[in-house]
Amino acid sequence: MPFSSVRKVADADFPTRWGHFRILGFEGVSDNPESCNDNVPAPTSRIEGVVALVMGDIHSAPPIVRIHSQCLTGDVLHSLRCDCRQQLELALATITEAGSGILLYEQQEGRGIGIMAKLRAYELQDQGLDTIEANLELGYKADCRQFELPAEILKQLGVEAVRLITNNPAKVEALELAGIKVAERISAIVPTEPTNERYLQTKRDKMGHLVG
Repeated sequence: MPFSSVRKVADADFPTRWGHFRILGFEGVSDNPESCNDNVPAPTSRIEGVVALVMGDIHSAPPIVRIHSQCLTGDVLHSLRCDCRQQLELALATITEAGSGILLYEQQEGRGIGIMAKLRAYELQDQGLDTIEANLELGYKADCRQFELPAEILKQLGVEAVRLITNNPAKVEALELAGIKVAERISAIVPTEPTNERYLQTKRDKMGHLVG
């Protein structure tokens, strides 16, 4: 999904209980984006937002970076159906411990299908489908996310190489293809819960995520 423009729209002080960051807002405009659902035509253009939390010196060495997809149910409501909130907290703690790094928080709820479709997918999962089967049943791709915008933001921040916190090889590949070197992959494995074991198994077996 090419972006015709990417611009920074805000830059402010941002203290958190993990540490002190700057919070930056970015917007990317994509022309002729692909539709994620076979039953829904694609819009002629789309604006996508990303929030960046930046700490410390990100230029003297490849900074620790986490590309985190928005998860209202996990990040905010503490859902145990997924491991998203635990991974978010792991990333913030890791960046703070290192004294520098970047968290890129993308508006890609439910692997890009949106919150209402995600809740409909939950219903199907309650009936026995896994996360990918539920998305496909609703007409969506297994994963609608693309990671060109985070790569463009890293370039705007003057970052050419990163130490990426992820279990998802697709994120590594997307950054490398966009010209951002992944100098190291840092594991994002967190403790499991009985309620998310099948979710993690599906990510491992069907999406190639590097989890146990």
